[in-house]
Amino acid sequence: EKRIMTLIEKNGYHDSVYINAAKIFQGIHTEKRKDRILVRYGDASVSSMLTFKDEYSRRVSYELAFSALKYQDLLEEILLDSCVYPCQSIPDELTSLLVVMLYDLQDRKFQAREIFEEEPVAEVQKIERYLYSFRTKLAAALARCRIKHDALSIEYILPETIRKQEQRASALPLCVWINTSKISLQDVFRDLKKKGFTRVESVSDFDRYTYSMDQHCHDVLFFPSSLKEELLHLDLFADCKLFLQ
Repeated sequence: EKRIMTLIEKNGYHDSVYINAAKIFQGIHTEKRKDRILVRYGDASVSSMLTFKDEYSRRVSYELAFSALKYQDLLEEILLDSCVYPCQSIPDELTSLLVVMLYDLQDRKFQAREIFEEEPVAEVQKIERYLYSFRTKLAAALARCRIKHDALSIEYILPETIRKQEQRASALPLCVWINTSKISLQDVFRDLKKKGFTRVESVSDFDRYTYSMDQHCHDVLFFPSSLKEELLHLDLFADCKLFLQ
């Protein structure tokens, strides 16, 4: 399972993740004034149930949706500038899927997705083929946006207030909940010690591979923010014995 999670992190996501991320984005995307609407997202009042395979799928679906929301203006500009949008074969109801998949495609440097899909979703397969066929035009449009904004990467295109918020958030300790229905606290401590982690008294004592317990909740741990990716690939997380809050 850990090996699969690593593959998904590097090479895209399963079809179900894109579908769920699109549904989430459909409900949270920024609505423009009628005289400024260039990209149409269909009927926002139509709600669909979200179905997640596991906690990992839930987390990455929300992360993908909110990443697309953060860069909505940029992604729309890329679609329009590249002439990839509008497209008669893609109805407005699939625009959210188009946007979230475009974000992921550029995040992978426009490289092909390398996921073995056991349950392919026709809409995802269609959008993926469409975007990938125009990857050169999309990459060129992104480059023009970066030049226009004099930005080394898309992060620098964001408003300064959002960049500062992200910098503050990235410095906060990671909060992790212990699933005591699956593992005891002592077993967690023992497993973490085997992985090279050291328990310290408080977050002020953090070094590289350290963690501390919450003073009020005995089943909550804190870790340095720099360890997020390494933590998520531990068996404790893959087995749902620990959850990132």
